[in-house]
Amino acid sequence: MKLRNWMGAATLLMLTVCCPQLALAQESEAVAPDTGTVAWMLTSSALVLMMTAPGLALFYGGLVRKKNVLSVMMQCVFLMGMMTVLWALVGYSLAFGGTSPWIGNFDHVLMRGITPSETVSLTESTEKMIFAVFQGMFFIITPALICGAFAERMKFSTMCVFLALWGLLVYCPIAHWVWAETGWLCEWNKDALFPAFDFAGGTVVHISSGASALVCSILLGRRLGFGQEPMPPHNLTYTCIGAGLLWVGWFGFNAGSALDATPLAVNAFVATHFAAAAGVLSWSAAEWVAHRRPSILGACSGAVAGLVCITPAAGAVTPMQGIILGLAAGYVCYLACTKLKNSLGYDDSLDAFGVHGVGGTLGAILVGVFATKSVTGERVGALEGNAFQLVNQVVGIGAAVVLSVIGTFILLKILDATMGLRVTQDQELQGLDVTQHGEEGYIFL
Repeated sequence: MKLRNWMGAATLLMLTVCCPQLALAQESEAVAPDTGTVAWMLTSSALVLMMTAPGLALFYGGLVRKKNVLSVMMQCVFLMGMMTVLWALVGYSLAFGGTSPWIGNFDHVLMRGITPSETVSLTESTEKMIFAVFQGMFFIITPALICGAFAERMKFSTMCVFLALWGLLVYCPIAHWVWAETGWLCEWNKDALFPAFDFAGGTVVHISSGASALVCSILLGRRLGFGQEPMPPHNLTYTCIGAGLLWVGWFGFNAGSALDATPLAVNAFVATHFAAAAGVLSWSAAEWVAHRRPSILGACSGAVAGLVCITPAAGAVTPMQGIILGLAAGYVCYLACTKLKNSLGYDDSLDAFGVHGVGGTLGAILVGVFATKSVTGERVGALEGNAFQLVNQVVGIGAAVVLSVIGTFILLKILDATMGLRVTQDQELQGLDVTQHGEEGYIFL
């Protein structure tokens, strides 16, 4: 019996030495990730990518004038390429590398330790690659949201440099604060200074992009003729289709942030849908009261507002509480995009600040109120006795706003002095489709 055991051990040793690939395959098979999780996360990653193009490209494209429709779509598509490469080169490492509570390091530059290599098997790298690509989709769409603030007037070359630097210097630090395991705002970091709820990016994505969008709209100045001539959306059909794609894609955005096919993902999925639906009703009702008729633009904007507001809360509130957040978001964002914008006079072309900045802030605050143990299993909000959670939420909001505003202001001032921010007056009058890209969205024979 002992002889057989020794012979078996010797055979296994020989296979390991002589056939390392076979041994690696056996090891990989033993630690293979759950196929359901892999399938769900790959699907979620694809859904989030779809949100940028065609989702946001159509949503924004329909809101501008027809002479600028291709410029907006080009911004979205180009950012899908540029931000992906930046993420692979250094962005992921800055966001999730190292153990500092403030910023990542260069441990994962060029996806080192993430993708298959001589030291990392394909199976071992699977979960790491899934997480990296899923987070990379957020790195793509966040700067694309900012484009709505300076639509129809920023130089394309300046846009490329600005958003590349913004992604590395503003987005990556905030993502590290909130989502890296050692981040000082990370809700699951037991050593975090102010652990704040941000399940899927209310702070990281919407508050950062919204605050930066406001700075962009102010520093670039108003579009020619703004406030003096009508600038209605040229194709609300595009906008409606884009809103529908965003709504569907948001299931990957929020439910995918559970990082597994779990009950938490189900809760996030349902809460997301309920909040979007409530946002449609709330914004439409506000228009109905104010103008005696609701609009498709208002319904689409309300859906997006509800989706933005539930983003930080989808993993901490129940679906029925999601309806409350959606109702609040629809009305508050409606006021921000009409009353506030008109009273202050800034030209946020496509209401990136009014929807994403205001909606993200509202959601980050309300999750501090409604977070419930029945969903989180542990940490709760003010309604269940933890009023201090509101302090954590406000600190997180303030930190994101401060870095976004200061970072955006400095970057734009430098680029204005070196490259120039705006196209010329003649180019703006002619339209960015022709002057920046040499193409036309519509050719009428």
